Amino acid sequence: MYFFFLLAAYYILRPIRDQAAVAGGVYNIPWLFTATLTVMLLVNPVFSALVVRFTRKHFIPISYRFFTLNILVFFCLFLFFDASESIWIGRIFYIWTSVFNLFVVSIFWAFMADSFSTDEGKRLFGLIAVGGTLGGIAGSALTATLSETLGPVYLLLISAALLESAVRCFRKLLRQREDTERTALSEEIQGDTAGAAPGEDPHAPMGGKITAGISNILKSAYLSGISGYILLYTVLSTFLYFQQAQLFDIHFADAASRTAAFARVDLAVNSLTLLTQLFLTGKIIKKFGVGISLAILPVICILGFFWISFSPGIVALIILQVLRRSSNYAISRPARETLFTVLSRENKYKAKSFIDTFVYRLGDQVGAWSWAAMSAAGLGICGVSLVAFPLGCLWLSIALWLGKRMHKINPI
Repeated sequence: MYFFFLLAAYYILRPIRDQAAVAGGVYNIPWLFTATLTVMLLVNPVFSALVVRFTRKHFIPISYRFFTLNILVFFCLFLFFDASESIWIGRIFYIWTSVFNLFVVSIFWAFMADSFSTDEGKRLFGLIAVGGTLGGIAGSALTATLSETLGPVYLLLISAALLESAVRCFRKLLRQREDTERTALSEEIQGDTAGAAPGEDPHAPMGGKITAGISNILKSAYLSGISGYILLYTVLSTFLYFQQAQLFDIHFADAASRTAAFARVDLAVNSLTLLTQLFLTGKIIKKFGVGISLAILPVICILGFFWISFSPGIVALIILQVLRRSSNYAISRPARETLFTVLSRENKYKAKSFIDTFVYRLGDQVGAWSWAAMSAAGLGICGVSLVAFPLGCLWLSIALWLGKRMHKINPI
């Protein structure tokens, strides 16, 4: 339910964000990515400071309720300003949503990695992700159904209410986990049961340095490998995002129809994701391991970009988007989050947050300006797809390496 409410709130915002980007001009999107990366660099130390000073019981609700307040502010801005001013408000909203979605989901999965052991993660993360998929379906369906009748602005209020519901679920889940951890601590076996390394007290503030997330990544080949996997994923995802924005701008005439079209793609993605999570995810990760599970997404992208390079139409792109995003949510994401279960609590929150937010948006930045440069050089959709092919091969090799490395750290 926690993940359901979280992703339902986001999937109401996502089509509104994508429509705002198209309305502001497709060729202005790289500048939005630059602004997003800058904001992400500023926000990360603030979040790390919360982690250092407060326990998870406090810094997680503080983070979520800060974003809820932001949603209400945007509701007022969209409601009371005219169309010309709304373009700039829409651009600010795009940047904010691009920060929001990574932080709230990263915090969720950090708490999951902090609550379950590696073996539990392999068994359960796919099923836990089902809640998020159902939330995504609900949010997409609400937006697709109501955006043209109620209007996108009023959907923000529903998103805010859903985010607060996620906080309530977190508090109840935390109480249950803390009862388990107290029992484990009293028996001096909390290392595996609570997901923390021996000697870490889950009920105390994290402490340490605000910059520990960055420094630990630089010192660890394993964390650097995870960063490389995320970076290449976002670079290639950004290439597809720009291609999608171009084609949607051509095929759909107005804001409401584009918002509804984006929402229908989201609905297709989440429906396929749900079927995969229910029947395949747990079996794939348990049978083939984390490395092979991580490799499925790069293989899909390699084949998809090869197809688009010869058939650059909207149908081919939508099919690749649906397959890519559903395999990411259903298989790659649960497998990727399992990588963090073998780490210390500090790395689960500090290093993970930096990877999931700044490194992720750095990939967006690299992808956005690479796309702009390739477009300026005359490379169309076909040319960009050919450039993406070798990057996909490198991404595949990192996925397989991470699986082997994790097995050495924790040979389960």
